[in-house]
Amino acid sequence: MDPIQERCTLETRRHFFGRAAGGLGLAALGTILLEEAATRRAHGAQEPVTATGGLPGLPHFKPKAKRAIYLFMNGGPAQQDLFDHKPLMADLFDKDLPESVRMGQRLTTMTSGQKRFPVAPSMYKFQKHGKCGAWVSELLPWTARMVDDIAIVKTVHTEAINHDPAVTYIQTGSQIPGRPSLGAWISYGLGTENSTLPTFVVMTPSWTGRKEAQAIYNRLWGSGFLPSKLAGVYLRSQGDPVLFLKDPPGVSPEARRRMLDALARMNRRLYDKVGDPETNARIAQYEMAFRMQSSVPELTDLSGEPEHVLELYGPDVRKPGTFAYSCLMARRLVERGVRLVQLFHRGWDQHFNIPSDLPNQCRDVDQACYALVQDLKARGLLDETLVLWGGEFGRTVYCQGGLSRTNYGRDHHPRCFTMWLAGGGVKGGVVHGETDDFSYNVVRDPVHIRDLNATILHCLGIDHQKLSVKHQGLDVRLTGVEPASPVWPILG
Repeated sequence: MDPIQERCTLETRRHFFGRAAGGLGLAALGTILLEEAATRRAHGAQEPVTATGGLPGLPHFKPKAKRAIYLFMNGGPAQQDLFDHKPLMADLFDKDLPESVRMGQRLTTMTSGQKRFPVAPSMYKFQKHGKCGAWVSELLPWTARMVDDIAIVKTVHTEAINHDPAVTYIQTGSQIPGRPSLGAWISYGLGTENSTLPTFVVMTPSWTGRKEAQAIYNRLWGSGFLPSKLAGVYLRSQGDPVLFLKDPPGVSPEARRRMLDALARMNRRLYDKVGDPETNARIAQYEMAFRMQSSVPELTDLSGEPEHVLELYGPDVRKPGTFAYSCLMARRLVERGVRLVQLFHRGWDQHFNIPSDLPNQCRDVDQACYALVQDLKARGLLDETLVLWGGEFGRTVYCQGGLSRTNYGRDHHPRCFTMWLAGGGVKGGVVHGETDDFSYNVVRDPVHIRDLNATILHCLGIDHQKLSVKHQGLDVRLTGVEPASPVWPILG
């Protein structure tokens, strides 16, 4: 349904007379808003002429990115085996981690009982790549090809040391569940650029590393105390992408339309009686589901994709539910106007057997990540699409469990880990920040996860300090109340 027509349809008598009663006030307000809009345009602000929904006055300034793809490596990739090259550790094999490095840091229950904390150097070879000379592990040969397209941030850090609070923290800005997710905040602030697909879409691809992966929950893409229609829509990896997408046998589209119209009339009467905004959110979700019955089958039909594009993503792209397939879906979603696509790739929690599990995880994602960035670039979409890669924390340089030359594991490490960003206002060929020789502490240019979220919002034209919602007496923001700032050195 056309958004204007939908708004008029949902308006009740109470709304009409209430709105009409404020006629003079609305006229005066309209004049003020027009003057404010002219002032904003004079200062370079961009008017959201193609978006529906969202907040008045957003974006706060002209954005570099219109949408984002977040490749989340759930479990905590080992930064010293992938991006944070520490050659001096080779001489410290099986030596105890100095207390001057650990500095009494609290440990997880997985290693707090260990009598020793022996240094486990990476067994993987590193080389410099690209004009920027970034060090990348042999486990990521495809990513190494595009280091001049990405900004590698080596000094991301967090306070959370266990998975659930750490993932909740980076996704919602709080370790305590119940807050809106990043995607819900973006949808709330900027609205949607399409009428047939959700504003925020989530996928959980398959993985081939450690089978006992950490559980993830739909609250990680939930709306919290924001309207429920802003929550991420989950596309399933097997069967129909969305449950109940097809009408039951014997139910025609015309019958479905009549049923939804009748249901909307009943819900509008309920809203007129109790005034619960979630009632209108429910109507909007029913309408979106109806539109998705035609848009989702078209989205997932790859028959029109050129062969060279499918080959770019690798052989797994032809298997629904794989990371490569999900990356191609992400590209197809953002080119159709979806604001945020998130992929949660599980299995990165390598407490043991890194030599057997980590290479599998890297093979899952390496070529597909490269293909996604290059595909966006070839289509002219990379400049307006922010791409992020990373997990909730890093891994320790000391070994968890038994250590040998051919096998080791690593515990959780929140003090420093690596993420990379590309497109959407990010400068390529940048390596930001530095850690100590043990990849244990940040020694230059720290980036808290609040700064990371402030950077994401900034690329989308949002001042993180101005996007807030009153909840339980507080002005709640994604980035919280502690200081946060976009990571300016990586922004173009």
